Amino acid sequence: MTALNDFSSLGIQPKYTDALKEQSITEPTPIQVETIPVLLNGEDVIGQAQTGTGKTMAFLLPMLDKIDKEKESIQSLIVTPTRELAIQVTAELNQLLTASKEDINVLAVYGGQDVEKQINRLRNRAIHIVIGTPGRILDHLRRRTIDFSEVSFLVLDEADQMLHIGFFDEVEAIIRETPYTRQTALFSATMSKDIRKIGKRYMNNPHNVQIREKEKIVEEIHQEVVETTDRGKLDALSQTILDVQPFLGIIFCRTKRRVSKLHVDLKARGFLVDELHGDLSQAKREAVMKKFREAKLQLLIATDVAARGLDVEGVTHVFNYDIPLDVESYIHRIGRTGRAGKDGLAITFAALKDKQALEVIEKGIDRSLQRREVDVPPGAGATNSSRSKEKSESIKERREKNIQASRERSSKGGRGRRSSGGPGRVSSSGRGSGGRNSSGKPGDRSASSGRSTAKSENRSSDGSGSSSASRRSGSGNRERSGRRSSSSGSGGRRGRN
Repeated sequence: MTALNDFSSLGIQPKYTDALKEQSITEPTPIQVETIPVLLNGEDVIGQAQTGTGKTMAFLLPMLDKIDKEKESIQSLIVTPTRELAIQVTAELNQLLTASKEDINVLAVYGGQDVEKQINRLRNRAIHIVIGTPGRILDHLRRRTIDFSEVSFLVLDEADQMLHIGFFDEVEAIIRETPYTRQTALFSATMSKDIRKIGKRYMNNPHNVQIREKEKIVEEIHQEVVETTDRGKLDALSQTILDVQPFLGIIFCRTKRRVSKLHVDLKARGFLVDELHGDLSQAKREAVMKKFREAKLQLLIATDVAARGLDVEGVTHVFNYDIPLDVESYIHRIGRTGRAGKDGLAITFAALKDKQALEVIEKGIDRSLQRREVDVPPGAGATNSSRSKEKSESIKERREKNIQASRERSSKGGRGRRSSGGPGRVSSSGRGSGGRNSSGKPGDRSASSGRSTAKSENRSSDGSGSSSASRRSGSGNRERSGRRSSSSGSGGRRGRN
């Protein structure tokens, strides 16, 4: 193949090459060199490339070349796994259209937005390109508010993640709503069994393009491991952040729950941090990403899926709080830093149980990761919440000690005498073991020396029923449902509880 060192030599129109120059993009990346001519030629493509390799422009530029502005129908559809990626692709496309002064209408459809606004846009304006997530796209299809019958160009972006998080059936349903004659481009970081299944079922002799950026990422990013324990991981992370002082850092956790817990813990320690995961509202997710891009946050804690496809300039550090489960995920994570030839540092925290996963990663990247020693000063990592917990536990311990001491005193000879205040009351010097006071609330039960061991029978030896009356006065309505003595003048025999 002849050298294709600029976009015009790939077949891109001058209005778009000029627009790219305004963004200081002049030289195509390997994935663009390999895929753009194939897509311009009308062939299907399966492109395997890591995030950050320029694959978005690899499908946007050929797509724009095929749009007929005179047709008032949806001609291109881009399906993404997450809202963030849909927003990012839409922003890149709009920037390109603004710079090229092209009158092509784009609509992003994803959850968290007002669906009625999307419906109004679809009804009142000719939309040429739709970018969206599977759930919201299917919602429009069920409402019959969107029509893909004239789609000629379909893109499945980050397809492996889309299928990994359970969208296989949804993706198939969407594909079936597009014409059989369409052109399809599928981009994925990994080539799973499901990806191959999609390619075989719905693509026409796809041209396979594989760009191996793994070695480049591994070589350019400095990588270290902090060997710690599960108990000590939070302290180790906190101290490491203080040691390396990231300008912008992304911290990866395995689950949404882990993200939220770490967010609370780090925020309590005074770090400028926020969280990103699927349970957040769309407004909150957009606000978090805006703050992070504007460096109003120092640290972003995220799951792999939420951060997939995000390209934030200036990320200096990546922290793997939870170790990735495979080599591909590890490379994706650390590839968030060290962009555009800048230095990057990736630090992985590994407990003893992570030993096997760490060995898999080191074998996969063909290198042994440097160990970082972290010196955590005693007590330096105590959070406000942990101090509150310690204080709470201290109070609880003192309370339990007081209760135990009270029981020990009551078990000794000093049993309380009845005061003259009425049945069920004890003198201030007396100690009991739990009856009710005269107001009917739980109180100390007197165990006077005159009380017989037959108290479990609830008997009274005389008509006044002193001991029985004491218990009856605190029992209220509950006693009324029990059996009463046939004699109104006598305490009589009371039913057992």
